[in-house]
Order: sequence, then structure tokens, then C-alpha cells
Amino acid sequence: MTKRERMLNVLANKPVDRVPVAFFRHFTQPGDWNMGLERADAFERNIEGHRGALEKFNPDVIKVMNDTLMMMPMDVSFVEHASDLAKIQPISVDCEYAQKQIELTRRVLEIYKGCDAPVYVTAFSAAWVLRNAMTIGLPVAGADEPQMRMLMEEDPEAVGDCLMRMSEGIAALNRVLMTECGADGIYFSVANQAGFFPKEFHQKYVAPSEKYVLAEAKKIRDMNIVHICGYHGHGNDLSLYTEYGAAAYSVAVNAEGTTMADAKKLFGGAPVIGGFTQDGVIYKGTREEVKKAVWNILDNAGQTGVVIGADCTVPNDIDDDRFNWVRDAAAEYAKEH
Repeated sequence: MTKRERMLNVLANKPVDRVPVAFFRHFTQPGDWNMGLERADAFERNIEGHRGALEKFNPDVIKVMNDTLMMMPMDVSFVEHASDLAKIQPISVDCEYAQKQIELTRRVLEIYKGCDAPVYVTAFSAAWVLRNAMTIGLPVAGADEPQMRMLMEEDPEAVGDCLMRMSEGIAALNRVLMTECGADGIYFSVANQAGFFPKEFHQKYVAPSEKYVLAEAKKIRDMNIVHICGYHGHGNDLSLYTEYGAAAYSVAVNAEGTTMADAKKLFGGAPVIGGFTQDGVIYKGTREEVKKAVWNILDNAGQTGVVIGADCTVPNDIDDDRFNWVRDAAAEYAKEH
């Protein structure tokens, strides 16, 4: 099978000659993240990192890593009350940030020219973006987010309306990245680590905006993946996402304390991606230990509707040849089963 044929079979829950492998890592250091508009050197490192990685591991699934442009920049300095959120409007595809995303995507796709793997662009939900704008540091589990909590309590409808407006801009940019740049789908990062949004709040005010982004992407191509971010062991309530209608779900099974097989059942048989922790066996195990881990994952989940990956991005300094170990182990498993 070609890599594209293999992934299409995965998404259709059809047999494959071997299970695909999809590990992703950042190509810049945290100090460069989100600095693409301010520092040309960081922006270039972000792009060129893909080239070096390709030399060691020709991926089964390509993801454009937009380290330096991850979070859409937002000025929220004027927000004192929930009513102020009405001033936040959708991002324009003509703005500097969107144009830089388009440039980055086109240049990375040029690096991968000739690869037959499907290509995904990284997108973050409006909830991620808004929380990030109002937080010092990453808005992961345990972050201090008093302003966001205050807005949620003051007027949840205003928060929900703001997220939906923001999502219109996110969807519009995704549309350009797919129709004009040639990406096959979005790798859509969502999260509600440690239950930051109470379940009822999430269902009523957060989920609609995230489902909207996915639905808009699906109008173009039905290959979109929801990445339920379990960054460094921070779990989510996976049941919040079972009705999102994605083609596949990237699940942090280790952070959630579940298995690939159980996650697949939870999502109604939809394809799942994952299996490894971020910085455990895949990062420091021997080749035999990596093979054993791969076989254990496949013993549990089977070889249909499954992609082997990690809970989230693996360490920046990982040896990309380790991904070849995983792929070889999956191929050996297929031959013996």
C-alpha cells in the first residue's frame, strides 16, 4: 500500500498491510513558540526542522508543525467584563498571522513534495486560544486562570458567543490551508484537562464552537483528526468528545488511564491514534523494548482503525530513527498475525 492508501483504509476501518505510525515533535525550543511574527530566525528554524526530520524518518502521516505560530495572537487587554468579549471578532485570512500560516504551510509542503503521505495542518480550538491569551504560561491543568473563570461565571453565553465567532476565523483559515495550500485535513487540538470547563458548561458553550470547526473542515475533506491533548499526563474526560464527528481521534490513553481498544469502543468504533507516552519507552527504551510496546498495543487494539503514536508531542531531541523502530515492529507484527 502507499502511505495515502494505508491511511485512507485506517480512516475507513478497513484492513491495512501494516499499522501506520504517527509521532510528532516540535522543531523549535519553547522560547521560540508563538514568536513567528516577531522573530524571522525562529520562523525559519520552525520550517527547516521538517527537512532534517524527513531525512531520518519518511513519515506515514505528515503534520505541519507550526511551533512559532501555534496560538493565534489576541489582544485581550481591554477585557474586564464578559460583555467586552463582544468586541473580539473572527480573524481575517488577510491578516499578518494568517498570511504567515499560509507561507509556513506552503513552504513545509514543498519540503515534503514527493512524499505520498497525507498532510495535516495543526489547528487549535477557540477555547485553547482564548484561554492562552488570558494566561501567563500554558493553559494546561493546574494553570492559574482567574480571568477566564470570572468571565465564565459572569456570563457563560458571552463566552460561548465569543468562542463561536473566533471559530469562524479559525475555520476560514483552515479552509485556505486545505483548498489553496493542499493540506488533506486538520489535526484539531482540543482539551479540557482536569475538567477546567465543568461538563455542562463545556457541552453548552465550548463544544458547539469546536464541532463547528470540524464540520466546516469536513465540507472540504473528511479526513480530520481530533487531538484530545493529554500534554505530559494531564487527562481529559473523553466522553466530552464522542459526538464530534471526526474521522479519527488522537487519544492520550496513558494520561486517561485507558487503552486503545477501550478508547476505540468509546468513540463508537472510530479510528484511534496513540499508545505510547510522550517521553517513556519511545524516548529512552531499547529497540527491543520499543518493539515489545508496539506489539502490546497491537495485541490490545488490533490492526484495523489504529495508528500508533504518543499521548502528545515527543521530546524535541528524540532520535527520529526511533520512529523507524516502531514502523519496523508494526510491519513484523503484521507478518506474524
